[in-house]
Parts: sequence; C-alpha cells; structure tokens
Amino acid sequence: MNLRPWKFEDLSEIERLERECFPSAPWNRRALTDCFLSERFYGVLSEEGGRIAAYGGISWLLDEAEVLLIATAELYRRCGRGQEILSALLAEAKRQGAKRVFLEVRVSNAPAQMLYLKNGFAGLYARARYYPDGEDAIVMKKELI
Repeated sequence: MNLRPWKFEDLSEIERLERECFPSAPWNRRALTDCFLSERFYGVLSEEGGRIAAYGGISWLLDEAEVLLIATAELYRRCGRGQEILSALLAEAKRQGAKRVFLEVRVSNAPAQMLYLKNGFAGLYARARYYPDGEDAIVMKKELI
C-alpha cells in the first residue's frame, strides 16, 4: 500500500472509480481537473499493486475546509483505506490553517457516516434533495482545534 498525492495522470482512473462508486452522481473529468488545478485543493490516494484503491480530496478557504470527495474501490472497503484517506485529508486541512472541516454525506451511506462519526464529525442538518437523484445529504462538521 502506498499513500501519495494525486498526479494529473491519475484523473482518468479516479473518474472511472467515481462512476463505479457513485453511479447516480459521479464527479466528471472536468470537475476533477478543476479541483486538481486549484491552489486550495489537496488530493490523496492509496495505491495497491499500481491501482488506485481509495482516494479523497479536500479544499480550504481561510479557517474552514471541506471534504469534497472520498471513496474506496469495492475490493478494498472495510480494510481501513477510507480511514487512511480521511486522516491524510484532515492533517492537510490542519496544515493549511483550517479550524473546522465540513462535508456532505448521503443519508443512505451508513458506512461513511460511521467513519465520520468515529473521527469526530457531528451532524448539523440535512440538505433536502441535495444529490441529482433527489436523495438528501447530511451536513457534518468537525472542529480541528
């Protein structure tokens, strides 16, 4: 297992995994590229045998950060890969001066919610029909101080 920042050449594989992990609302190549090129974005991934097993990305502005995406390929779920990615994202947020981190998670995604709760996130409120398929999102927040 190898944890490292995204490279431009990773975007095609990340886009493929987005479609696999989130078929109803994947990030497209343009959105991934725009994030990757931003000065206020950090993307990290976990490789296994030269393949991307998990990935995530975070952006920040002033003292707030937002986990924009995090996913694990099906073969590597429940192996700690999501935890590794989230820990790396939170460490980067702290390095960038963030005092709090936000994220949105599908109301139906109990495994992700458990990961976030275990890492000190708390639910704030729901965003009705947040996702393109009409599903609600839970907005969560973690204080880094």
